[in-house]
Amino acid sequence: CGTESSSCPEAFARRHSTRRALLIAVTAWPALAFSGALFAQAKRSPVVIGWLGVGSANSSGRNLNVFKEGMVALGWKEGSQFVLEQRWADSYVDRLPALAKELAATRPAVIVAYPSQSVAAAAKASPTIPIVQANGSDPVTAGFAASLSRPGGMITGLSNINVEVNEKLLELLLSATPQLRRIGFLVDPGSADRAGHMRAAHRAIARFSVEARFADAARPEEIETAIARLAKEGAQGLVVTSSAWFSAESRRLLMYALAQRWPVVGSSSAFAHQGALLTYGADRRALFRRAAYYVDRILKGAKPGDLPIEQPMVFELVINMKTAKALGITIPPELMVRADRVIE
Repeated sequence: CGTESSSCPEAFARRHSTRRALLIAVTAWPALAFSGALFAQAKRSPVVIGWLGVGSANSSGRNLNVFKEGMVALGWKEGSQFVLEQRWADSYVDRLPALAKELAATRPAVIVAYPSQSVAAAAKASPTIPIVQANGSDPVTAGFAASLSRPGGMITGLSNINVEVNEKLLELLLSATPQLRRIGFLVDPGSADRAGHMRAAHRAIARFSVEARFADAARPEEIETAIARLAKEGAQGLVVTSSAWFSAESRRLLMYALAQRWPVVGSSSAFAHQGALLTYGADRRALFRRAAYYVDRILKGAKPGDLPIEQPMVFELVINMKTAKALGITIPPELMVRADRVIE
């Protein structure tokens, strides 16, 4: 049977065996860490905080900067009280396991990781180190936590409910450009939420009675080919489904998409700043700033399994009027009044 089939007994058993193994493996952190010893240590020498990101320091460094701002706001001083060990995958998800092993070797007190692929790699490489997910899929569905309210293991943090957002993207695109009849969807085949993204896309397609064309891109060099394929199949606009490495590659992705004169929508505001017509999704700055709260709690003695996993509360609609004018698109007033930010 196919690997994505929920009716396949072997696939189901493998998937749930892996999840059980993760939950079992992450329950054995030494009690010393929860005694407040780490916080006391920080007064004498800086604690090490690990950072495992799927993008690059150049493309996604703003996420790290927001996290640092959150730490400073909570009273932590970089250099004297904490230092960061950074590892970046440069948008190549298959590099994450090796980078996670490197990071674990530095013996950090806690690791901040995103998206879910980074969390999985960190959990496998360092099962006794607390992990804060800064932005990713549902940790319960991914097998990282027993529940959102009480994770129970070594992983906590924030879940970005981007499956529902993906369904909203097509609605917003058609609100701005109702004449479109054939829509391209760019999909990350390695996303932990791929199946959910596809279901959401098909619901939206049926709801609005449009044609759809899908193309996968698993690595940065596949973006150009995927967009060329969608163009050949007659796509008139593009929905970029949620993927952290797509966001990290927003400049490259938009360069190819805008060459087709497509209106583009995505869930990360990074796309709007690079020329997408509009974006709608969780405020990622708020997510990475909130990740600092979890790190602070853990360094002061909290067990990660006792810290409830939070879902985003703030969502923002960003409209790029420069792109709208360049493409000859008139944004309806009713859509403009809903915008949280407008790029002029």
